[in-house]
Amino acid sequence: MATRLEPTDGPSSVAAPQGGTMKAVVQEGTGSADVLHLREVDRPTLTDDRVLIRVRAASVNALDWHTTHGGFLLNVISMLMRQKNLPIRGVDVAGVVEAVGKNVTGLQPGDEVFGLGRGTFAEYASCLERGLLQKPKELSFTQAAAVGVAGLTALQGLRDKGQLRPGQRVLIHGAGGGVGTFAVQIAKALGAHVTAVTGPKNVDLVRALGPDEILLTPNGMFVQCGASKSGWLAVFGRILALVVRSRVLGQRVVMYISTTSRADLAVLRELIEAGKLRPVIDRTFPLTEAAEAVRYVGSGQARAKVVITID
Repeated sequence: MATRLEPTDGPSSVAAPQGGTMKAVVQEGTGSADVLHLREVDRPTLTDDRVLIRVRAASVNALDWHTTHGGFLLNVISMLMRQKNLPIRGVDVAGVVEAVGKNVTGLQPGDEVFGLGRGTFAEYASCLERGLLQKPKELSFTQAAAVGVAGLTALQGLRDKGQLRPGQRVLIHGAGGGVGTFAVQIAKALGAHVTAVTGPKNVDLVRALGPDEILLTPNGMFVQCGASKSGWLAVFGRILALVVRSRVLGQRVVMYISTTSRADLAVLRELIEAGKLRPVIDRTFPLTEAAEAVRYVGSGQARAKVVITID
């Protein structure tokens, strides 16, 4: 599920050099993961309100797959959301602060951080301070990179959109996926009784997250996040199905796009530090195999999170 990056979270510049060059995964065209290529580009320019990160890991989200396949429709959506095009893929990030702009007050060089930015499939990325927090000591960079989009999507969907309260019952469909593995743990931490629905190959993985066995009542709320990776027709087909569910079955249906929130990243960090939340990693890929990582996420075979590691 994509996290909406506010218009103020503009793209890092790759045109103006600042301290040399870097390797980055650049999208050149659309249609498949084959359009992703490892290139040597200029490092991002550090501006007053941004933080330059030496990236150690960045996880792959459905957004990255859809961006490489989206073509015209995705360009229209980006225009409507007033997002400028950035050819370097990646949103989730974990790494070390290299430098900070003069308006940044909460971070300093050497800090180990995690969160969200843009263009994170690269050796360096420029991020807004509000999208970053100090990394939990309990997590490796690989684990921390998996938290951002999926963790925020699960937290905001359950707590804010679903209005989940202690003692309530929740059914989590796709519990073995990136968002699902976070959702099961967060729902338990919020005091809910959880039924996790997943495929046979994910049973052991999901069972380890500790779900309960309950049912979704007919008058329950259906909170939809994520999108099919079968193409845009399938995406709109799912939206249509939700409308039918709402009109015919009378269920409350909520769709949403999660937003970047430093406060919510802090909530996730507190759950991690309390031992109530742990990212689940399926596979890792080096930066040189980023295209394969995106292809794997789109194949439907991936469980939990897929992470790109950068030495």
